[in-house]
Amino acid sequence: MKVNEFLNEVLAAAKAAGIDPAEVYYHGGDSFNVSALDGEISDYKVASSCGVSMRGMFGGKMGSASTEAFDDDAVRQLIDGVKESATLLETDEQDEIFAGEERYPTIEKEESDVATTSAEAKIEKCLKLEALAKAADPRIVRVPSAVVASSSSEVILRNSYGLNLQDSGSYFFSYTSLVAKDGASTAVNGKVAVSSRFDGIDPEKIAADAAKETLSQLNASPVPTGEYRVIFRYDAMQSLLQTFWGVFSAENAQQNLSLFAGKEGENVAADVVTIVDDPLMKGGLATSAFDGEGSASRTKKVVDSGKLTTLLHDRKTARKQGVSSTGNAARVGGRIMVAPTNLYIAAGEKSLDELMADVGNGVVITELAGLHAGANPSSGDFSLLSKGYTIENGKRGRAVEQITVAGNFYQLLKSICAVGSDLTFEGSSIGSPSVDAGTLKISG
Repeated sequence: MKVNEFLNEVLAAAKAAGIDPAEVYYHGGDSFNVSALDGEISDYKVASSCGVSMRGMFGGKMGSASTEAFDDDAVRQLIDGVKESATLLETDEQDEIFAGEERYPTIEKEESDVATTSAEAKIEKCLKLEALAKAADPRIVRVPSAVVASSSSEVILRNSYGLNLQDSGSYFFSYTSLVAKDGASTAVNGKVAVSSRFDGIDPEKIAADAAKETLSQLNASPVPTGEYRVIFRYDAMQSLLQTFWGVFSAENAQQNLSLFAGKEGENVAADVVTIVDDPLMKGGLATSAFDGEGSASRTKKVVDSGKLTTLLHDRKTARKQGVSSTGNAARVGGRIMVAPTNLYIAAGEKSLDELMADVGNGVVITELAGLHAGANPSSGDFSLLSKGYTIENGKRGRAVEQITVAGNFYQLLKSICAVGSDLTFEGSSIGSPSVDAGTLKISG
């Protein structure tokens, strides 16, 4: 049966079975992915997925179940699954089903043409991207990856209180990686682009940017071990924020996995640092009028001029702390957890060149590796293999690789001297500008 009919059938069956209140959450999506190698299509995938998760109160406890089928048997399986899980539940902590808000924000979304763009057009652009990347410079010897992809998704949240919310989104994704050689030196790098419009995927720009980035790393070498003034370029700082965003999660704080527990109202960063979570951002990859529990989305400054103003909450963590949800509930595999939306460090006023001029001598970090193994999201400690280039007399110097930069994310936030104007979301809902991070230890 159709999705809307199925959801209504489930809620009706839940009421008849004594599951009250009840909630159903549908997530469906389509994806397309094409890759090119040596002038030919090397991979081609088209996929669709959908599923429904259900929660409901039965016998005073919250049960849950999920299905990927949409028939009468699936209705019965959901009802039986909720009953069984509620009966087996042993925790005293109770989730709740939210009745909904009186009003929700109006989202200004960029119009997408994913649905009307043909597979042939995407294949053609992918082949063009690979050809342009390969021809960008004689020193480029291989293009191991050239990808054009698209994705569309839809969510529906409905419950027995009468709440009925729906959201959808579509975007294109493109990526290429290059291998360049100059004598004995080899460099590997790439570039990613995301757009809601097909014409926003520009193969000329992606190829040129990837080539520039890769060629700039040729003949790189380490710097001597020591303490250096360090600028994390926007993409490297974005990687750090992606790794450590959990320090702002109330869920983590309540589990003693964040040192920001109980720090609301205190200065936790330099006064030049403002961090925003904006689910209403036009063109954001995580833009939505509501979160995974049905709370209305709202823009909030998590850190405002260095002061921690709020942690990110869903309804459960907010209830524990006696505050309101910040609208940061996310559904992950049927589980509700706290997650950021469009999270970013607010831009400053200086360009990267101006930041380098102010630093004088130091290192710009452009790429971080080993973020899963070399970073501790709870303590904030990190020791990461890095690439970049030196700053010499305020100007870009030579390429640097095989260095390890070490520090602590909590201390880094406090030591930031300046924030750049180049706020970028590099294929992610988490973004950052370049930041002058002060002095850090680098091992060469």
